[in-house]
Amino acid sequence: MSKFIVLEGIDCAGKTTQMKYIDEFLKTKDIKYICTREPGGIKISEDIREIILNKDNISMDIRTEALLYAASRRQHLIEKINPALNNEYNVICDRFVFSSLVYQGYARGIGIDEVYNINNFAIENRLPDLIIFIEVDIETALKRMKNRKNTDRLDLESANFHKKTIEGYEIVLSKYKCNIKRVDGTLDEEHVFENIKNILIEELFI
Repeated sequence: MSKFIVLEGIDCAGKTTQMKYIDEFLKTKDIKYICTREPGGIKISEDIREIILNKDNISMDIRTEALLYAASRRQHLIEKINPALNNEYNVICDRFVFSSLVYQGYARGIGIDEVYNINNFAIENRLPDLIIFIEVDIETALKRMKNRKNTDRLDLESANFHKKTIEGYEIVLSKYKCNIKRVDGTLDEEHVFENIKNILIEELFI
């Protein structure tokens, strides 16, 4: 049976890097899978991503932001994720609904339940089978952020905002009792991947 696995974590936790490792690893296995990301993954959602993360859009209202994420997520789900799962492909996704609960629900202050209701209209109760949560402390995240060559609108948020995302993940992960595996993201990227790889081997029986 195919599985829907999501990597979650604050900005600069290392999710994008780990997705590359995961893709390379799964290519060597006799397994049907796709790797994708949010916001994005398909054209419409990538177009919405550009609007959300564009540094010129500093006047974007927080509820507009939340609705754009939900719209992107809906199209991604029905156009890419669900068809893949229905065809017995495992789906590995960089972020999903918990990111919205943390960033817009908690850090932006809209409310976790309010943002969940917006998103549940989009996902129709479809939650991941497994969340791999890559944990980093705020000091590590901010240091990595300073070294980024390409920054987006969310990268430019205050340190306090990014601290709130750490708090938000702890609240959200305890509130929604999903299958969650935690990984220490402060280790070097090869060691982080070894831990993720062991989780994937166990979950996907490979």
